[in-house]
Amino acid sequence: MTNWHQDTFFQYPLTPFETSEGKIDLPILYYDNSNFLALYEVELEKAAPLLNSKLVDVARFPGGKALVALALYEYRETAVGIYNEVGVAIATVPAGTAQPKHPWLAMYEALDRRMLGLTVIDLPVTTAAACAAGKEVWGFPKFITDISFSLSGSRFCSTVKDPDSEGDIITVSGSPGLGVSGPQLDILLYSQLNEDLLRTLVVTRGGGRLCLPGSIRASVGASSHAMAQRLRDLGIHGQKPKLVFYSHGLQLRLNAGAKVA
Repeated sequence: MTNWHQDTFFQYPLTPFETSEGKIDLPILYYDNSNFLALYEVELEKAAPLLNSKLVDVARFPGGKALVALALYEYRETAVGIYNEVGVAIATVPAGTAQPKHPWLAMYEALDRRMLGLTVIDLPVTTAAACAAGKEVWGFPKFITDISFSLSGSRFCSTVKDPDSEGDIITVSGSPGLGVSGPQLDILLYSQLNEDLLRTLVVTRGGGRLCLPGSIRASVGASSHAMAQRLRDLGIHGQKPKLVFYSHGLQLRLNAGAKVA
C-alpha cells in the first residue's frame, strides 16, 4: 500500500471541517484517480441563464461563444473515500469584472493571477460523504446517484443515472482522435455559499492525452431530471466537443474556498 504522505505534493497543512456526514480535512487530498474532460463551445445565450449565481458572468470566448466543460472522474483513493463524479461547468468571471482579452490563454494563467474560472451547474456524485462536503464547504450543486466510469485504452464510456427513475441523464462514450501528451490543468472554481462568492483553487498533478474529439459524443437521455434539462438547454447532445483530455494519473489538492471581496 502506498504511503502517500511521504510524497511532498501531499505534505500540506490540513484544517478540520465537520460536515453532516462526519469530519473531513481541507484541502481534500486525491491520491489515485482517472479523469476524462470534454470541452464544448455553445452559444452565450444558452449558457447564461443556467448559472446558479448572479455573482458571476459567463466568460465570452471568440465568436460570442461560452465554454462548457463536461468533466468525469473516477476517484480510486482519496481522503474522503472512493467515489465517482461528473461535473458540468461554465467558464465565468466574477460579475462586473473585465472579460479576458484572450480567454483560451487566460485558462493557463497561474492560479494566483487567474480570473477566468469555472462555475459548476451540476455535480452528481456516488457517495453521501462527497455530497455533503461539496454542498456544505463550497455550495456545490451536488446530488447522489449511480455513475459508471470505464476508460480502457482510448475507449471511454460513462453514464449518469437518474436518481429518481431507471433512466439515464447522460452517457458520454467513444474514442478520442489524434492527440499529444499534456499535463493536467490547474482549476479555478467559483461557487456561491449562502450570499458569498467563493474562489477555490484546485492544484493538480499528472499527465494525460490532449486529443481531437474523435468519436466522443454526449447523449442526453429522456430523463426529466433537472440536470438532463440543463444539458438539453446547452445543446451538447450529439455535438462534437472542441477538445478532449483523459488520464489515469490525476492527483490533486482541493482547497477550501476563499471569499471574493
